[in-house]
Amino acid sequence: MTLETKDLKTTPLHQIHKELNARMVPFAGWEMPVQYTGVIEEHLAVRKICGLFDVSHMGEIEISGPKALEAVQSITTNDASELKDGQVQYTLICYPNGGVVDDVTLYKFSDTRYMFCVNASNTEKDFNWIKENAGNIAKVKNVSNDFGQIAVQGPLSQEILQNTCNLDLSLIRYYRFKQGNIAGVNAVISRTGYTGEDGFEIYMPWDKTIDVWHGLMEAGSKFGIKPVGLGARDTLRLEMGFPLYGNELNENTTPLEAGLHRFVKLDKPGFMGKDALEKQARQGINKKLVGLEMSESGIPRSHYKIFAKGAEVGEITSGTMSPSLGKAIGMGYVAPEFSSIGTELKIEIRNKTVSAMVVKTPFYIRNMAVKAAN
Repeated sequence: MTLETKDLKTTPLHQIHKELNARMVPFAGWEMPVQYTGVIEEHLAVRKICGLFDVSHMGEIEISGPKALEAVQSITTNDASELKDGQVQYTLICYPNGGVVDDVTLYKFSDTRYMFCVNASNTEKDFNWIKENAGNIAKVKNVSNDFGQIAVQGPLSQEILQNTCNLDLSLIRYYRFKQGNIAGVNAVISRTGYTGEDGFEIYMPWDKTIDVWHGLMEAGSKFGIKPVGLGARDTLRLEMGFPLYGNELNENTTPLEAGLHRFVKLDKPGFMGKDALEKQARQGINKKLVGLEMSESGIPRSHYKIFAKGAEVGEITSGTMSPSLGKAIGMGYVAPEFSSIGTELKIEIRNKTVSAMVVKTPFYIRNMAVKAAN
């Protein structure tokens, strides 16, 4: 084991990734597969058939007790009181200045039990923040070591998963979850994902994750299911315009600047960051997240500078050559006056400025992929 990897955590599927000859990389303190057969091939498998992701590095934090809802409401921007049992909600946890601690999904199991799924890089930080700011209202427990997590994503995901599951998956609607059995393992089955395709995220006991992986690979083998690494996970989410913490979101960026207004309920009672977000909503934002499509050759990469009229007006946060669309796309923050759809901008790539245009996101809508990109 190298010096670079000896201190990294590994998921319960680590040996499988090695056997599949995945290229392993350090990511958020974990050794994770970035690709197996190639990013483009894996990306298109998710868009056309089905892909299997190891996302066991993600964190889970449980909030429980008679005042669990009050605790959740005090630290999140969305309105958790709207949730029914078995429902999932995308929400954000903010600092008092409105900057983002993390963007998370919230699961409601009952009035006295909720669970956050949090970004791997933020698990410890999130746990400490939640405990410090809501631990006096409800019990806060980091249960990340209890769960493995697998995402099965793509147009055939329901058909493949149904072959190993005891539930009627057609009854689980988008952003809903049920507890059931997959490949003989008790699991939480959630119709959610980070790809823009239909799919499920499955939570199961850490030591049973391997059984579920094998069951799904076997069930999907005749359809052409593929294991998918972090590389394609990133290109898939970027085509959808989904933010990534550390790129589009951080402690110096608010949900309003990131265009996530619909997940910020300023009409709900006080929550962490509300005053700052209300003030920003009144006074206006200083930067705005936009989608960009390159008009000339070149791929926008994180931290590349954005120019308009010869002046620097922003910075790229994420960029790639879209495998589905055959176009170079990116996201970045610009001064609001340069954020309108159709605005021509310049990206500095290797000391040269290249033309780009502000476009609507998501970049990709199901079934719109160019045949040439296949």
